[in-house]
Amino acid sequence: MADRVHPRDSPPESPLPSSHNSGEVGIPTKPPQPASPKPLPPPGTYVVQVPKDQIYRYPPPENSRRYESLTKRKPRRSCCCRCLCYTFSLLLILIIALGITAGVLYLVFRPEAPKYTISDVAIKNFNLTSSSSVSPAFDVTVRAENPNNKIGIYYRKGSSVTVLYSDVNLSNGEFPAFYQPTNNVTVFKTPLKGSNVLLGSAVRTALRNEQKQGKVPFRVDIKAPVKIKVGAVKTWEITVKVKCDITVDTLTEKSKIVSKHCKYSVRLW
Repeated sequence: MADRVHPRDSPPESPLPSSHNSGEVGIPTKPPQPASPKPLPPPGTYVVQVPKDQIYRYPPPENSRRYESLTKRKPRRSCCCRCLCYTFSLLLILIIALGITAGVLYLVFRPEAPKYTISDVAIKNFNLTSSSSVSPAFDVTVRAENPNNKIGIYYRKGSSVTVLYSDVNLSNGEFPAFYQPTNNVTVFKTPLKGSNVLLGSAVRTALRNEQKQGKVPFRVDIKAPVKIKVGAVKTWEITVKVKCDITVDTLTEKSKIVSKHCKYSVRLW
């Protein structure tokens, strides 16, 4: 009897070559066809999207120098900004401190402005009948009032007093130097003299007509350097300017003031 061969003992079948199809032995398969090339896009303008990090990290070659210079300037700008901030902060603190100090001083001393007026005027040597030059003299009585309770005023040398008519300088003089204490009224007479003042015919005619009417206007300008005493402290030199518009009835020693108006200003520097 022929021996039976068990399927397990049968030799393995040789694998088919890769070039043969498992269904059809001996017939080679067709090689894969190459993919057809993609058609080129039509010419035109296109937008290329690039991430922001790549834009900041990798600048174009033509802008690399500018990018480096900008990156180097950032610390300088920050330092300048800090310096400006510190400076403005210090100025603000200083202004606030000065404001608080001024407010405290105002509440403590309660300063009031001094008051000035002209109480009397005597006029001499004012001859309007002749066409020659005149040398008028004025005795101006000034009343200065210091209404402050804790502030004194030092009137120093170098003051000036001027009498004018229609911007024509007639006479000049000066204040005496003195100290005015608190809550004080000081009245003093200041002699003013003019020398060889030429008056035009129009000015002479106007003065004669105004004297007939009993209203001759003059202007008195006063400039006085003073120092303020606050407690035991003296301030720097301050210039007080006073302008008084006065009207007298006649150009004689017995002239009387018909009207007057005075205003003043202070120059701190």
